[in-house]
Amino acid sequence: MPSYAFFKNNMVPIEEAKVSVMTHAFNYGTGVFEGIRAYWNDDQQQLYVFQLAAHYARFLNSCKALMISLPYSVDDLCQITLDLLRREGYKANTYIRPLAYKSSEGIGVRLHDLEADFTVFALPFGKYIEKDECAKVAVSSWRRVDDNAIPARAKIVGAYVNSALAKTEAALNGYDEAIVLTQDGHVSEGSAENFWMVKNGKAITPPVSDNILEGITRQVVREFLQNELGVEVVERTIDRTELYQADEAFFCGTGVEIVGIGEIDRRPVGIGRAGPITRRIRQLYFDAVSGRLPKYLSWCTPVYPEQRATMPRIERKVKVTGK
Repeated sequence: MPSYAFFKNNMVPIEEAKVSVMTHAFNYGTGVFEGIRAYWNDDQQQLYVFQLAAHYARFLNSCKALMISLPYSVDDLCQITLDLLRREGYKANTYIRPLAYKSSEGIGVRLHDLEADFTVFALPFGKYIEKDECAKVAVSSWRRVDDNAIPARAKIVGAYVNSALAKTEAALNGYDEAIVLTQDGHVSEGSAENFWMVKNGKAITPPVSDNILEGITRQVVREFLQNELGVEVVERTIDRTELYQADEAFFCGTGVEIVGIGEIDRRPVGIGRAGPITRRIRQLYFDAVSGRLPKYLSWCTPVYPEQRATMPRIERKVKVTGK
């Protein structure tokens, strides 16, 4: 469990990072968040945060969707996170959860004329899906929330009820994960991850116009496919029945990392487990996030000061309370 959180511009013991039951975000889901991972490299005795600045750039874009204004830049948020991780002293793979939320207390559905606040905490974290080589997946009866209803490219707290409905339906029916379709019946993504399929040597993924979150890991996978494997990437609409004819399929995302799909709707995908392209992407991904690929080291921010940092330290005066 975490010991600290950054809360109301202070680094505080986690038990002090509390909000009122009257908080607007608690009542109406008016908050945004990010999921960021850091990976422990035992050989180098270093914790690397993967794509830290990219996550906070997306985070601030999500804030715009909910009219949340924060007094922090991307660099400020990165530095706060590094300060938090150093204070925790983790030497294990870690998940980081920043949140920006409407902090006003009271009743009333709106976005304007409300105060906002920012918090972040971190905790050790392992696999999101245990069967990461041969996940069993079902197409969900729940459709993906449409961008004209709730912005799909923003990580909005309340929107993840849609993901929870799809995930729980799949789990209670004996599956590991769900694939959700758009209102038009096209493949969108998993409950909380982007989707890829391989067919005839090409890697295919839904376009941003099919209500997907524009995933940071999705872009990493694209670069690996094109630059390391020489695989053509096709971004296009995918029909449901194409899933049953795929040679390979996999999910990607910060939380899920890279998970091979073994079957969809009780139909085997390819060899029934992660195929050769999926396995190669997994290898590249885990080498990159742990700082083992010099070519991609700029994607990794080292936490502990004995190693060279990839960004200048920002001097900030942050009050630390408690122990």
